[in-house]
Amino acid sequence: MRSCRALQATAVVKSSLQLKLKISTEDTCISLIKQCHTLKSLKALHASILRSLHLHLHSLTNLISHYASLGSISYAYTLFSHCNSFSNDAFLWNVMWSAMIGACLQCGFHEQGLLLFTRMLDQGIKPNRASILNATACVRRENAAHQMHRVIMDNVLDNDQSVQNATMLMFARCGRIDLARSLFDGFTNKDLVCWASMIDAYARADLPLEALLLFNQMRLQCVLPDSITLLAVIQACSILASLHLARTLHAVIFRCFLECQLVLDTAVLDLYMKCGSLTYARKVFDNMKGRNIISWSTMISGYGMHGHGKEALHLFYQMKALIKPDHVTFVSILSACSHAGLINEGWECFDSMVRDFGVTPTSEHYACMVDLLGRVGQLNQALEFIEKMPVRPEAGVWGALLGACRIHSNVELAEIAAKSLLNLDAENPGRYVLLSNIYASLGKRREAYRIRNLMKSRGVKKKVGWTSIEIKGKMYTFVAGDRANPEMDLIYSELGKLMERIRQEVYIPDVSFVLHDVEGETKEMMLYAHSEKLAIVFGLIKLGHESSIRITKNLRVCDDCHTATKFISKVTGKEIVVRDSQRFHHFMNGTCSCGDYW
Repeated sequence: MRSCRALQATAVVKSSLQLKLKISTEDTCISLIKQCHTLKSLKALHASILRSLHLHLHSLTNLISHYASLGSISYAYTLFSHCNSFSNDAFLWNVMWSAMIGACLQCGFHEQGLLLFTRMLDQGIKPNRASILNATACVRRENAAHQMHRVIMDNVLDNDQSVQNATMLMFARCGRIDLARSLFDGFTNKDLVCWASMIDAYARADLPLEALLLFNQMRLQCVLPDSITLLAVIQACSILASLHLARTLHAVIFRCFLECQLVLDTAVLDLYMKCGSLTYARKVFDNMKGRNIISWSTMISGYGMHGHGKEALHLFYQMKALIKPDHVTFVSILSACSHAGLINEGWECFDSMVRDFGVTPTSEHYACMVDLLGRVGQLNQALEFIEKMPVRPEAGVWGALLGACRIHSNVELAEIAAKSLLNLDAENPGRYVLLSNIYASLGKRREAYRIRNLMKSRGVKKKVGWTSIEIKGKMYTFVAGDRANPEMDLIYSELGKLMERIRQEVYIPDVSFVLHDVEGETKEMMLYAHSEKLAIVFGLIKLGHESSIRITKNLRVCDDCHTATKFISKVTGKEIVVRDSQRFHHFMNGTCSCGDYW
């Protein structure tokens, strides 16, 4: 489709040149710019415009933006740098600077966008609404956020509703959700965009309960949600993995007469998958009035997340007969093959990408293959595969190799992966924790401490882990060593009894990851108090008559809790379903669906 549009656009440009069409109006010029879908056609049109007329402001800004949209920030900047004809007009220069800052934002060059904004201020150009909106979207660090806020205040732009929303999102994006909420509470007139932005900010900050409470406040204010707001709420629900909340929200969407929107149907499908209900997800999928490539890919991804690789492949084969798969679909199916350990099927899908569908593999696809090779223990082949990649390996690729090294206790390759990973993804605490745990599991405690200290010196903070469980429509959340629940005495009492039962089944606590300088018995007690175990015991107390227990962990489940949960499923005869940051784990009769690889 894209190549077809590109050919059509090129034909339009060639036709204009062949007929010697004089591009005499700016409207004609802008219209033709928008029809260009390749860099080649845009350059040809640009040359034609220069021959036909003086380049007007709006044509110029459209060219800058369009060069950026086609991935050529260098052409955009060259064009911007040569625009001296507007230097005497402050308003026009503001428009030009805004366009260039927006181009940087569009291409992901946030630091460069901020540098341009600073240069603009240094040249005495007063920022307007457009330049402020583009510049705030480029901010990624807290100190820059405070500086930007001062600029907004100094230029009396803080009463503009769009600027208010952008400022709020800026602080949230920089990790200051408290300041974002403070600004939100201070706004006198909150439009739908404002409510949706704050809800989305909470969801992105891993604060789903706050997002849902704010959504309820919004409804009490009689503000009707739109699809964008509901997508943010769906994201919050998916973090909690509450099936009760998912069904309630689905009903809200139905009452708002938005059930016919495919984007919402797909989001609800994904929500049910993340809440652990393949049945409800498949019902939504089967009842869709029209399925697009995103719907198919989401359903395939969901099967993979639960370890149902064969079902994912079956659906993938069905899809191929109807719709051409894209790069997202192949990420979904390769991930499904990886989770299920389907090495031959994974290679076949990977090879068919280019051969049958002309899809060029990206770093995400390579990461899936590295994970698959690691799962079957082919670590050297995985490293060789990375070294032969035609694209630069990104963090996900090295992360997959590091995860495989943890499972197979290969510290040499782990160090190779970590060296690249800690440079590419230096602010991700999970990378440091994983490498530290690899060292700890092999008894290299000095190296484990070194990695933890490196993490601390770089100002990287480990996320607080929590585990939630839904009991009769109400969510309960636990943290390690929790004492907040009124029934904690009973929970710890039952936990002690349960630990004794699984010890009789030869469960041995894995204290190697506990780096605190304390006695072995104390280390075991620290493991007992992990949030996963507390949530499971609470579930056993409250759901004793039910055959399964479902919990959600916001981080990767630790090795000891994974082992303990296998034993708990064996001695209790319960199915225990755990959703962590990696996948779903279905524990039954002492085994896990992940095959002890996650």
